[in-house]
Amino acid sequence: MAPVEQRPAAGGPQEDDDERVRVVGVGPWEVEHGAPPPDDPRLDPQLLREGDRRNVVDRYRYWSEAAIRTDLAERRARDWPGAELHVAVEGFKHDMNVGSVARTANAAGAAGFHVVADRRWNRRGAMATDRYLAVHHHATATDLVVWARERELPVVGLDNAPGAAALETSDLPARCLLVVGSEGPGLSPEVVAASDLLVEIAQFGSTRSMNAGAAAAVAVHAWLRRHAFGQVPPVG
Repeated sequence: MAPVEQRPAAGGPQEDDDERVRVVGVGPWEVEHGAPPPDDPRLDPQLLREGDRRNVVDRYRYWSEAAIRTDLAERRARDWPGAELHVAVEGFKHDMNVGSVARTANAAGAAGFHVVADRRWNRRGAMATDRYLAVHHHATATDLVVWARERELPVVGLDNAPGAAALETSDLPARCLLVVGSEGPGLSPEVVAASDLLVEIAQFGSTRSMNAGAAAAVAVHAWLRRHAFGQVPPVG
């Protein structure tokens, strides 16, 4: 599914004549398969004609965005009955970090991605993965908490604040809203107070905090270990 092409040298003799680079995606259907495309309503006519170079796994090559979103929801309901992960970012100053967390949420099969901010965010860092997510915007932390309470979703705050439990030994709820705060200030007092569980990532170096995008990925992976792979965390 992934062809390769020669990569020319940049500004000088090519160091390795056999150097090749992986090209993501596929070309037009008829070029790739030597036959007309199948009659499948999930497939996008434009992608079939022009090829599909999107940042999606091969399973979804040529699929329309709507079909991908529908399939992801069906797989969550089938494979993770009773589990529902939502990921939220609060007070992020850098849009690239927001996009990074959106990509993590998509990769984890999250049911939703939430941005708490009073402004729009540049989605470039999400690498278009937000197109396959239910994206929610909340003007304030209070709005986010109300949204979670209306759906009876426990709030899990990620912050190295006083009283936080170790993420590594915490049993994250199967249904939850995981909220990640910005670097430096961390979560707002509203989210900390509303958190049904407040967790922090164990750190053994000198830095006070991790990159917010990296911290979100660690926490989401901890949820996946518990609820996608059934690995019960050790008792702290």
